[in-house]
Amino acid sequence: MHASFVLLLLYAGLEGWQDDGGWTGMLISVIMVVVFFICVVLHELGHSLTARRYGIRVPRILLMPIGGMAEFERIPRQPSAEFLITIAGPLVNFAIVLVLLPFVGLPPGFPFHPVYEDSIRGLWQMLLYWNGLMGLFNLLPVFPMDGGRIFRALLASRLPYLQATWWAVMVGRVLAIGLILRNLYLENYMLAVLFTFILVAGNAEYQAALRREQEEAYWREMAREAVTVPPATDEPPLILHGPN
Repeated sequence: MHASFVLLLLYAGLEGWQDDGGWTGMLISVIMVVVFFICVVLHELGHSLTARRYGIRVPRILLMPIGGMAEFERIPRQPSAEFLITIAGPLVNFAIVLVLLPFVGLPPGFPFHPVYEDSIRGLWQMLLYWNGLMGLFNLLPVFPMDGGRIFRALLASRLPYLQATWWAVMVGRVLAIGLILRNLYLENYMLAVLFTFILVAGNAEYQAALRREQEEAYWREMAREAVTVPPATDEPPLILHGPN
């Protein structure tokens, strides 16, 4: 849990206190944030457990006010592995929706203006709606979000890995800038900050992939030169002995 996550809980508690009044409103607001991030953790566990099936260690899942992030020791270069690891997260959210739907139904006003009754059923309907929204949101093709990684995996099945990454980053960059401007216009500043973070992270990951590709090319060239360069002399090597 990132230290700033505590600030999110404090902010949620203050909002609940001011909106609904008193300790009850504060408690309900904090509980709603905690429930939402439980869904975020389940989403990240979908990624993490699938990654472990491919032998990829996941040291931790980091929770931040803008969401969660599973930290992998490496990103798989095989398109099929990246696709399955990435799609596993949204599939967890959609699975939660399918489990809850027969029991609680859809909230009135779904999907654009949902209204939740003040009851346990309303809470479960909100959880259903959040998971559907989370799953769809993460499928936006804005690299390195899940949708952007899926797009990269599909491209990498046809293109070299670095070229596929470049195209995924470029498409994601255009979409991220458009979404930043749109959310600033609508005064959705949290989403504007989120897409700014995603834009920076996508560019950083491309630069890391580029450096890795250059290093691998360098060492391949060094290995080829070591094999093809003839020895300087045909004389037998000089063997040094210690004192007799």
